[in-house]
Amino acid sequence: MIAISLQSGSNGNCIYVETDGIRLLFDAGICGAGAASRLNRYGRDIREVDALIISHEHTDHIRYAGVYQRKYGLPIHITPKTFYKAETENKLGKLSKVNYFLAGGTIQFGGVTIQTIPTPHDGVDGAAFIISSAGKKLGILTDLGHVFQELFPVISSLDAVFIESNYDPGMLANGRYPAFLKKRIQGPNGHLSNSEAAELLQAGAKLKWACLAHLSENNNTPQLALKTHSGILGSRFPFYVAGRHMPSGILAV
Repeated sequence: MIAISLQSGSNGNCIYVETDGIRLLFDAGICGAGAASRLNRYGRDIREVDALIISHEHTDHIRYAGVYQRKYGLPIHITPKTFYKAETENKLGKLSKVNYFLAGGTIQFGGVTIQTIPTPHDGVDGAAFIISSAGKKLGILTDLGHVFQELFPVISSLDAVFIESNYDPGMLANGRYPAFLKKRIQGPNGHLSNSEAAELLQAGAKLKWACLAHLSENNNTPQLALKTHSGILGSRFPFYVAGRHMPSGILAV
């Protein structure tokens, strides 16, 4: 199993996963040409992707979903509530290949199983994902809202994970965001801080690596995120950072 974060952050999110002959994209927050170009760097053709799976309706995750389908022929997998919300708010355009899943259910592609996990993030029906294939498990855990109890057994089962490490509390508190936005980010429907993500990862006894994702441009830095995680977890496994403007490179599980 391999994975590539094509981009991560409030400016757009998209993760590529390839395993057991199946090619998947999770979220479509970057333009189609950008996703295609970044995949091409690693010898992958976006037209050969088997499905686009959407986590929730926020524009940084779904903005270009219609383009991915119309230009590249990708079937979209999405919850009914998320699709309806996106259709009414984001104007995805004409779609012909839409497949529905329920948050908490599974999606199957040959020998690849995707377990979906409902999240308390402030989307209408958000989901995180566990991709299982050939005895390996990869988590895509971003836009979580807060650390909820069901995440601990999930983390303990994973071989690798993309996990949101959105903000540093000190930077957020002293930054220029208005009070209502700071409250939303720190609240139960917002995002995980660096320390919250690191403390959650302590449950990851099987983890081979963790890629820190969805870092805030204004309330975090890659260096600070890595320092916080290393301070809590030491050198138990390697850490990577999913960039806001560039792909992560190929990460193998």
